[in-house]
This record gives sequence, structure tokens and C-alpha cells, in this order.
Amino acid sequence: MAIQLLAGLLAILIGAELFTNGVEWLGSRLGLSEGAVGNLLAAVGTALPESIIPLVAFLGGDRAAMHIGIGAILGAPFMLGTLAMFVTGFSAWLLRGRKKVLLQAEAGLIRRDLRVFLWMYTLAVAAAFLPQWCKPFVVVFLLAGYGLYAWNTMHSGQSLSAEGLRPLYLSRGRRPAYFFILLQLGLGLGAIVGGAEYFIHGIEYAARLYGLHPLILSMIIAPIATELPEKFNSVIWVAHHKDRLALGNVTGAMVFQSTLIPAMGILLSDWTLNLAAGLSSIILLLTVGSLYGVIWRRGQVAAASLICCGLGYLAFLLAILWSIL
Repeated sequence: MAIQLLAGLLAILIGAELFTNGVEWLGSRLGLSEGAVGNLLAAVGTALPESIIPLVAFLGGDRAAMHIGIGAILGAPFMLGTLAMFVTGFSAWLLRGRKKVLLQAEAGLIRRDLRVFLWMYTLAVAAAFLPQWCKPFVVVFLLAGYGLYAWNTMHSGQSLSAEGLRPLYLSRGRRPAYFFILLQLGLGLGAIVGGAEYFIHGIEYAARLYGLHPLILSMIIAPIATELPEKFNSVIWVAHHKDRLALGNVTGAMVFQSTLIPAMGILLSDWTLNLAAGLSSIILLLTVGSLYGVIWRRGQVAAASLICCGLGYLAFLLAILWSIL
């Protein structure tokens, strides 16, 4: 079981690294803005693991797989809004003298991302309590919301310079050809899909072995594992003082995970939430809402504010452990 989980996780992470690196170079070659690369290309690329997992789970058809899919959809933004924010803030605090650290990112753009997330995620959660005939309208609204967000992001900011990018893995030249970029994207996507399917089977087996509800297990283990690309990229960008990309990678993934992925879940599943799912949703909304309020009031993004987001994850973990024990 452990070997299966680790093998699936390793394939996901390698695939995500290849895909993210390639998608950043694609954005640079296409002359896209820094916001488009961080909030859209990098965010969507690193969000692929947790996007593929629920799709594979839903296509599996059985009840346990359905719970894993819903848990992965709700667990991904939860980990982003709590643990990924904590890692980003802690990295900035640790790498910059452990004093009062302010991240060099536009507070207005971060507030915009968080505001879109709060509205879209609330709607996605509320869909679980709406009659069936209302759910298609929710799906349309979620898709339209992300489309407007993407259009606005694409038309803001200056083009990203290739100087700040890590070399393409398949080509060490300063200006890699589109062929190598697209080839690396394809290899990364293949590794993500294969690893996700292997990881799903490992979670199902672990749930049966330890008598745990698949939804709870998938909300704790799978999102931590699959959110590692966002955390890794954010730490690297913070270390290079690219705070806009570091935060945009997280907030952009949060918007993506609160719109397109829940829309898929609503269409392919019965979209019912149990107590654990409801608890995580409430904690996440309170955590992100508090962060939004602090940034709005102070007009800046402090590392300490991001570190405090980790309290949301700690509260959920303690609640889950208390219910099990």
C-alpha cells in the first residue's frame, strides 16, 4: 500500500514539475504577462494533479471512488487557502531575516483573487443544498466566473521575462523551441494522469484497511500530496524575491479550484457533502475571509498574515483526529 501511494505520488510530482516548467516557458515564448503566467498557466499546471484525481475517481463509478473525488475537490482549495498560504508566508519570514516581512505583491490583485474565490467557492458549496434542476445553472455561473477572471488576468501586467525562469528540462538553450516545450508538456501530463490513477487505488485500499471514511482520508492525504507543486514553486519564487508569482500561483490555483473543478464535480457526481466536507468548507471560508479583511484594512500582504492561515488547517486536523479517536 505504502509503495503504491509513494509511486503514484512520485509520478504526480514529477509530471507536475515537468508540466509547470514547460507551461512557464510557453507563457514566456507567447509574451504573456506575469499575472497570466503565475495566476493562469502556472496555477492551472500545478493544479492538474488534484484535478485529474477527482475525474479518475468519478469515472470509477463506485461509491467509495465518488467520495474520494468530492473530497479531493474540496480538499484542494482547503490546502491552498491554509497550508500553502502558511508555507509561502513562513518561507518569506525565514528567508528574509525573520522580522516583519512584507511581500512585494500588489495587494489589490491579491484581494481580487481572494474575493473571486470567496464568491465562487461559497456558490459551489451551496450547490450541494440546492435542488437538482438548479445545479446546471450553478455550473454555468462557475464557468463564466472563471472565464471573466482569466480574461481580466490576461489583459493586465507586463510580459514575463525569460531571465527568471528555470531552464527547460528537455532543452538547455536560452530560447527553447516550441517542439521541446510541447513535448515536455505532454510527458508531464501523461505522468500526472498515470500517477493519479495509481494514487486513487492506494487511497481506496488504505481506507478499507484502516476503516476510515474515504472522504476524510482523501481530504487529508491526497490534497497534501498533490498541492506540493504549488508549495514548491512558491518557495522557489519567494527565495528569488518574485512574490507576485509566488502568491499568484496560490491564489490563481484557488480560483481555478473553486470554479472549473467543482463544476466538473457537480456534473459527474451527486455532489453531497458530509460533516467533514462541511467543516472544512466553513473553516476555509473563515480563514480566507479573515485574510482578505486584513489585506483590505492594511493595504499590504504581510508574511505573518499568511502564516496565520495555517491555524485553519490545524483546527481541521484536530477536529478530524478528535472524531476518529
